Amino acid sequence: MSIVKDTRCREIITKAVCGKGRKFSQVTHTVTPPHRPSSILGAWLINHQYDAVRSGDGIEVVGTYDINIWYSYDKNTKTDVAKETISYSEIVPLSYLDPKHRTSTEEVTAQATQEPSCVEASVSSNGQHVIIRVEREFEAEMIAETKVCVVVCEGGCDDFGDKTLDFGDSISGDFDDLDADLLDDEL
Repeated sequence: MSIVKDTRCREIITKAVCGKGRKFSQVTHTVTPPHRPSSILGAWLINHQYDAVRSGDGIEVVGTYDINIWYSYDKNTKTDVAKETISYSEIVPLSYLDPKHRTSTEEVTAQATQEPSCVEASVSSNGQHVIIRVEREFEAEMIAETKVCVVVCEGGCDDFGDKTLDFGDSISGDFDDLDADLLDDEL
């Protein structure tokens, strides 16, 4: 089928997803508790907050979270909780980017597909610090205005020619063989 560009096509400006990316990362933090830790009883990450901004060829996720480490000290005779707020910046590269989007209309978003979580906490070899290994993953999108090309029917939307859409009685008969109990189970 050949399309005559000037009479059968139109360029439409619309908002669309013009960039996408995903990034998984592991990071290590060192926390120095007020007392020399004997052992780690638990480690949690809470109060995660973040925002996304466009940065070069990617989307930068800037955020913070609090690390809470429950540990024992004084030869495992006492316990305490060490708290520290961590700030981070993560560049999510865009694996897909529409080069023809209008940069002045960019809107970026990020979603934590895996909230930051502690996968390992241990006392450092010198016994002064706690080493925390954290995993996190973000998915980012950029929405912007872009052009799409559509084929236009010569006679407009009402030009169906000899084409008819007749749903008639044949549709109701197509569903007679369905098991209603099976459908209820899926809902």
